[in-house]
Amino acid sequence: MFEWFGKKNFCAHTKVDGFAAHLRDGRLMGSTCTECGQLSFPPRSDCSACHGGEFTFTELSGRGTLLTFTSIDAAPAGFENDVPFFLGVIDLEESGRLLASFGQSIQPDDIAIDMPVQVVPRLIEESEDIKVHYTLEKPGTRWVKTNFYQGEK
Repeated sequence: MFEWFGKKNFCAHTKVDGFAAHLRDGRLMGSTCTECGQLSFPPRSDCSACHGGEFTFTELSGRGTLLTFTSIDAAPAGFENDVPFFLGVIDLEESGRLLASFGQSIQPDDIAIDMPVQVVPRLIEESEDIKVHYTLEKPGTRWVKTNFYQGEK
């Protein structure tokens, strides 16, 4: 499933591979330890609190608060048309932190520390492999299956 993120996984087995399948279906998931109840994002195959090795996936709301952000103004060859773009780190409402780019519902001049945001899963289906990622949007923005790189954000 990691190939959906555009990456190869060289491990023969991973316990958190279902994360990508849930994201592909528009659900942001964390992991909840079945031994102590610790909720983690991103999902962890082993609990950071009790080191237990069993967990269940738990759906997260995707709501969060912007902790910090940056503007990317330089681009490697071939990506000159993609700058500037903005990345943000958010504290998720339930647990954990997440790094993502800002989507079109938030204009650069409106970005502010401590602002509420919504994580929205995105699919890139123009290639043979499904690619998944997420963007930061205005609160209340809902997931809609789109083709991100054809201008439908």
